[in-house]
Amino acid sequence: MSARDPNALRSARWFVPDDMRTLSHRARMRQMGYSQEDFDGKPVIAILNTWSDLNPCHAHFTTRVEDVKRGVLQAGGFPVELPAMALGEVFMKPSTMLYRNLLSMQAEEQLRANPVDGVVLMGGCDKTVPGLLMAAFSMNLPAIFVPAGPMLSGNWRGERLGSGSDIWKFWADLRAGSADKSMQEGIESGIARSPGTCMTMGTASTMAAITETLGMSLPGAATIPAVDAAHARMASASGRRIVDMVWEDLKPSDVLSPASFDNAIKIALAMGGSTNAVIHLVALAGRAGFRLEPERFDAFSKETPFIVNVRPSGKYLMEDFHFAGGVGAALKVIADRLDLTTRTVGGITLGEAIAPFEVHLPDVIRPLESPVEPAGALVVLKGSLAPDGAVIKRTAAEARLLNHRGPALVFKDYNDMKARIDDPSLDVNEDSVLVLQNSGPNGGPGMPEWGQLPIPKKLLQKGVRDMLRISDARMSGTSYGACVLHVAPEAFVGGPIGLLRDGDIIEMDVDARRIDVLLSAEEIAARRKAWTAPASRYERGYGAMYSRHVTQANRGCDFDFLTGNARTAEPEIH
Repeated sequence: MSARDPNALRSARWFVPDDMRTLSHRARMRQMGYSQEDFDGKPVIAILNTWSDLNPCHAHFTTRVEDVKRGVLQAGGFPVELPAMALGEVFMKPSTMLYRNLLSMQAEEQLRANPVDGVVLMGGCDKTVPGLLMAAFSMNLPAIFVPAGPMLSGNWRGERLGSGSDIWKFWADLRAGSADKSMQEGIESGIARSPGTCMTMGTASTMAAITETLGMSLPGAATIPAVDAAHARMASASGRRIVDMVWEDLKPSDVLSPASFDNAIKIALAMGGSTNAVIHLVALAGRAGFRLEPERFDAFSKETPFIVNVRPSGKYLMEDFHFAGGVGAALKVIADRLDLTTRTVGGITLGEAIAPFEVHLPDVIRPLESPVEPAGALVVLKGSLAPDGAVIKRTAAEARLLNHRGPALVFKDYNDMKARIDDPSLDVNEDSVLVLQNSGPNGGPGMPEWGQLPIPKKLLQKGVRDMLRISDARMSGTSYGACVLHVAPEAFVGGPIGLLRDGDIIEMDVDARRIDVLLSAEEIAARRKAWTAPASRYERGYGAMYSRHVTQANRGCDFDFLTGNARTAEPEIH
């Protein structure tokens, strides 16, 4: 775009020509109380706001959007708030993952169909971040992300609680009979004390850090607590910056590169990030026109130390990480492993963006010579049980289970598991391998976060707190345990996991990156021949489209017709 030429703005196609349709556009702007001076010749900035009364992570967005608008106005832009689908992680069933692609489609088409020049993306709750970014990458207008920020640290009788992680622990203790039921109300009231995302290193925090590392948000934005005054200042700064980005014509395609995604993988590993990062980064790279294989996580895992000491794999919470220096400081620790020449929405390189950051709490962000673990948290496994791969967060598992062999105890679906898991007569011991089938992209449907299968009650009462668990599902980034996830192909489409029977011997060797069922090729072939494909979960609507077009976990669970960076034509203005 030539320097600040109003006629070169995309929105000018709606407002500048001297014809009847443009007259109507301007008249309708006046209908809403705007004078022509409000918007004439100014970048129109869409603010995609994912606020909802059923999304507690975004509860502060009703006011935070005003901070963004203030920044846009200060910089000479014209802000317009557009509602986008809210993916409230806790309440939406069967899974927000079912709707991530719908959000991405809705957001992309909102931007394409309306007179906007740039966009501020407001999100935080798990699938909202990748959904909005996927839209922005596909639409390729100037875009900047405002992360929701983590909630305040939890507290119960002086004990710091981490959302998600400590819920799992409390529930296991309650089922085992070692927790007092009277604790429940106190924990329910104290574990989520403010608006914002989970304050552990769950999917929301992981994706916020990835967004900052990709260069799609301002330096330091990812970890600011949602209710901190600094969060409002960051929102306004993002509003100011997007206006300049429009004049500079700085788009996602100018910011992103294969090196950007490599950097993002490395920060996810260094933070002990969520296993969900694998699926989302593969999908995001696909929207940017790059093919990213899950094995790339594994290649970098061996050389990227785990340095951010935050739950569930570490000790601290996100407030501690923020005040320790945040993502910028963590990136600086592993700087020799990064490409610091990648670009950011700030118009500077990643190296320039992280230059001001320092580590203030060295037990929270560990030095290279004293990491939490010498290698990254995420590992990709392959073998006869997962020909196209599976994922485990090795730092969240008991070490004794990282090289394990045991008999399978198979549940055909979630309802089967729920009905039998606490049966006193269940044929299970601590060496058993719990297997959940039909919980993948099509089988769930939507690949719900069921992968942290509960430990059978009879074993909890004996003190067992971890077992090898395998599924084609995902699990919450706040979860923990020896959980092998994202097994591909999934059971619902005939993957080997769907052919397992009770008693089959499963062998996992994390160091060797293997996950196998010890059956002959002939036996597997015979079982596959006898296998019958289940009926589709959906006969109509979005679910039917999802079922026909969703890819498997190793390809990011995006729709097959949305990957790639082929451009869609701009709408004609008639």
